[in-house]
Parts: sequence; C-alpha cells; structure tokens
Amino acid sequence: MKTVMVTGVGAIMGYGLLKSLRAAEPSVRLIGADIYDDAVGRAWSDVFEQAPLTCAAEYGHWLGDTLARHKVDLLIPGIEQDIHWLSDNRALLATFDCQVVLNNQKLIELSRDKWAMDQALVALGDPSRIPSLLSGDFHSLKAALGLPFLLKPRKSYASKGLVWVREERDFTPHAALLGDYLMAQPIIGSAADEFTVAAFGDGQGDAGPTITFRRSLASDGSTAKAWVEQHDSLDQTVARLCRAFQPVGPTNLQFRRGGDGTWSLLEINPRISSTSSIRSAFGYNEAAMCLDHYLDRKTLVQPAIRRGFAVRFIEDFIVYDRDHF
Repeated sequence: MKTVMVTGVGAIMGYGLLKSLRAAEPSVRLIGADIYDDAVGRAWSDVFEQAPLTCAAEYGHWLGDTLARHKVDLLIPGIEQDIHWLSDNRALLATFDCQVVLNNQKLIELSRDKWAMDQALVALGDPSRIPSLLSGDFHSLKAALGLPFLLKPRKSYASKGLVWVREERDFTPHAALLGDYLMAQPIIGSAADEFTVAAFGDGQGDAGPTITFRRSLASDGSTAKAWVEQHDSLDQTVARLCRAFQPVGPTNLQFRRGGDGTWSLLEINPRISSTSSIRSAFGYNEAAMCLDHYLDRKTLVQPAIRRGFAVRFIEDFIVYDRDHF
C-alpha cells in the first residue's frame, strides 16, 4: 500500500490533492497535515497530523518524525511556504526515506521574485516577457507603459497586492516602494484573455503532458471559472519556456493573450496549482501523475482531455453529533 502525505490540507490546493489522489487510487493511504486542527482536509485524510508553522525552528524535526512514523512514500507540499522551505532544505530531505514532489531549484528561486524571472526572460530574449521597470516617476512610467499600468509586488502570488494606476494619485502612495518591493508593468489584454497551463516537466526540458484553461478569477486570485481550450501557438510557447527552465514535475504557467494574439507570461508557479481538482475532472490528474512518476517511475503520456466548462462554488462539509472531526 502506498502512503502519501499532503501538507496544507486546509487550503484549496491541499484538499484538492487529497480528493484527486483518492479518485486516482482508492487504496492509497493519505496523511493530511495542516497548522489548524480543524482543517477541512481532515475529511479526506486517513490520518491527520497538526503541523507547526513552516517557519518554526522545530518544523524540520516534526517533518522527519512524521514521515518516518507513517512510513510515507511520497510527500506533496500543498502550500507555497512549504515548497520554499523544502527547496531550501534539500540536504535534509536527502536524509529522509521518502520521495518529494519538488521542482527544479533554480526555477523555484526565480518564481520567488518576479523581477528575477523578468531578468531571466531578458537573458533568453523570450518574446513572452512583459516589459518591467523598477524605477521611474508617474510621468515616465505613463510614457513607457501607457495608462492604466500595474504596480506588482515582486514577491506575491494569486494576484495579491496588485495596484492599478489610472492617474497620478494612484501611484503616489506607492512610489517609494517601487524597486525593492514593487515593479511596474503594462496591462496586457483583458481579464477575459487569461490562461493557465499545467505541465509535468521531465527535468530535461520536455513539458510532458499538458492541459490549458482559459479562466476568470475570484476576488482572492484563485480560478472561479475555467474553460478547456487548446491553442497551438500557446503550446509552442509553453514548450519553449519548458526547454529553457527545465521544470521537474507539476508546473503551472499563467499567461495573458494580447490583442494581436501573442502570449505574455504572467508567472511560472513551480508546483501543482489550486485548479488541480478541476483539471482532474477533465482527465488531467496531476496527483495520479505524481504517483506514476515518483513512485512507479513510469513514462507519462498525454491523457485524453475532455472539453467543457467548470465553475467553483462554496460547498459545505457537515459533521453531526459532535463539534470536531
């Protein structure tokens, strides 16, 4: 019997992974972990472990003890903080008798700073780069980028902290943060032209199996609605970026389509994304691919992708006759 541990199971990515793993292989033993003892992922875990904060000094000891105690075969991080900690502590991971779903270290580092990724795209001369600036006043940025333009945190995810600059008074309160904390970019396309692509990299530059959604976002930056689409030109862009950055395992690339049909890279998230459960419903089960790739050493093939549309909604999980899981 395979034992898989997923962290961050109170978040949509974590509990989505649990549900996808169960659907892929009902016999798998699932260990869920979260800092909150009432995380909803307990509902889909065979065993639940309450974790310390990832930044806590005892986290490494807790993780090693938990993996050994449950004889975990595969660890899948379900939140961004865990991915960064695991990547920073690869020497410790090498002492654990457990496979870890963890991407290319260089790509993880680039994903932590959008300016670093921008400079990597500059070095490549890749046409998917969105022009980015770290300095300038309102008038010079207006001349370079047009109006409106964006101020984007260098270190953030899920569209958090974006500032739309339509006039000078939008820019002024944030001007001192430009450079160390914020970068300026033009707005590409529209919200109706945002795309998210899942790839499963082989570490040698092959994108592996892929699926593409056109999507609309919820207020928290997650995918609210998704349409399965396929575009040859986007596939070619993804293949080119994967050749350059050589992702390992589940990787999420996000794009905007410009009015001229070109593709601009918003970011690369070197992990399974929060839309993994939706992808599974259309035939692209990243959790199952992780089992095949990391535990069974199988060569992954492109699955048949169903066409359709998905919408997310709030759902309830009810427990009767007690006030805990």
